[in-house]
Amino acid sequence: MNRRTVQRKMRNFTIIILMILAFCSGFFGHTLLNAHAEEKYVKPLNRYYTSVQLQQGDSLWDIAGTYAEGSGYSTREYVDELKRMNGLKGENIHSGEFLTVVYFAE
Repeated sequence: MNRRTVQRKMRNFTIIILMILAFCSGFFGHTLLNAHAEEKYVKPLNRYYTSVQLQQGDSLWDIAGTYAEGSGYSTREYVDELKRMNGLKGENIHSGEFLTVVYFAE
């Protein structure tokens, strides 16, 4: 092979590599932009605290079912959070007592 042929092949190889890189960056860039565009914006919820008076038949699980919505907590995690916030060692609560609960809203 003469020098001119080698240079032409190198130039062609370089062009092919650049075209492949351009295609890949365009494809993956487009894919990433679409993935980002499809993400739904979730408005952050504010954390609020309130005190509730316990009624006959209330349980931590019932309260968790009522207030855990939108918290990101599972019911079990919310019950554990109630126990921690209120200094409870177990799940026994009594009507007439007050319990601090956390809830989430805009």
